[in-house]
Amino acid sequence: MTRQDSITQVTGPFNEDLEMIRDQLRRFIETEVTAKAEPWEEEGMVPRDVLRRMGDLGVLGMRYDEQYGGAGLDVMSSVVLAEEVGRSTFGGFSATVLVHTDMASPHLENAGTPEQKARWMPSITSGEMITAVAVTEPGAGSDVAGMRTRAVRDGSDWVLNGTKMFITNGVHGDLYFVGAKTDPDAKGSRGITMFAVEKGTPGFSVGRALNKTGWLCSDTAELIFEDVRIPAENVLGEVNRGFYSVMKNFQNERIVLGAMACAEAQTALDMTVDYVKQRRAFGGVLWDKQAVRQRLADCQTRIAAGRQLVYHAAGLDAAGGDCVKEVSMVKAYCGELVNSVLYDCVQFHGGMGYMRETPVERMSRDARVQAIGGGASEVMLEEVAKRM
Repeated sequence: MTRQDSITQVTGPFNEDLEMIRDQLRRFIETEVTAKAEPWEEEGMVPRDVLRRMGDLGVLGMRYDEQYGGAGLDVMSSVVLAEEVGRSTFGGFSATVLVHTDMASPHLENAGTPEQKARWMPSITSGEMITAVAVTEPGAGSDVAGMRTRAVRDGSDWVLNGTKMFITNGVHGDLYFVGAKTDPDAKGSRGITMFAVEKGTPGFSVGRALNKTGWLCSDTAELIFEDVRIPAENVLGEVNRGFYSVMKNFQNERIVLGAMACAEAQTALDMTVDYVKQRRAFGGVLWDKQAVRQRLADCQTRIAAGRQLVYHAAGLDAAGGDCVKEVSMVKAYCGELVNSVLYDCVQFHGGMGYMRETPVERMSRDARVQAIGGGASEVMLEEVAKRM
């Protein structure tokens, strides 16, 4: 079985329309991303014209209403998108796209007023406006309850002060959905409000672009808010109930991260199988060695299990079921899976697996954050444990 055949044979709950979207996406990514993205790693960003052309394809707003340029599809369309960008071999490209489509802009979809959606959503689905979500802070990480950024009401405005950290699309984004504490007396994660903050708002700046180990073509930033005046019409959802908006989208975010991780693992594994079937050593090829074959077969088995876990959780989510436990399993399992598989893939590439010229080396660096971002594995396993 060739590498192409292996990746193409996806067994999942996808209808004909979604498979057509998959085919269209695959052609675009193979010709316009995988073949061209090496310089993006040095530039530290995905070119905006690439994102706009993805908007022209109609894949940046598949979950949103048709009146805003969307297609009104469900979470399975996000799974298809995540799988196909995951195949690109450039984790930074995947992160740029999926943060925009499935981690940031859903805050507008879930909590925005009709006026807010009419104002911003058409530009979001077209790729003219790229979004970011700014919740994580220095020293807080996954602990939303530890948020220190504050917003105080002043007449018809809110005045925002604080710092956000590790914000994907933070350097080159256009619209930021920012969480801030609006009730200082509220305990824990209560008393948080989400605000829509546009690039160029006085007092809002990029503190610095962050230099990461992987995801190099994804721009990541520290954001600084110094007496940023935000009009009341930019409040997203209910005041003091922003935490529930954040939690609502966590399920979607973790499903797409799981789908992306499985696709990355499958792509790296297929590359490795091709390599060991050609790499000559000890009078034959590496594939002749039982230990090599069985270890890679074990990788394939675990990837298949991860993919089915993703599909199961996505199906529950699409049906409106309670799936916090299943989605937490997805994030914990798939984040660790892609790291484990990439470790083996580098190992069986030998010295070439440690060279910057090979996709597997880049993918191994990109994979590391999958067990951290979007909910660390340990946090996810606690969510599972609570429900056992």
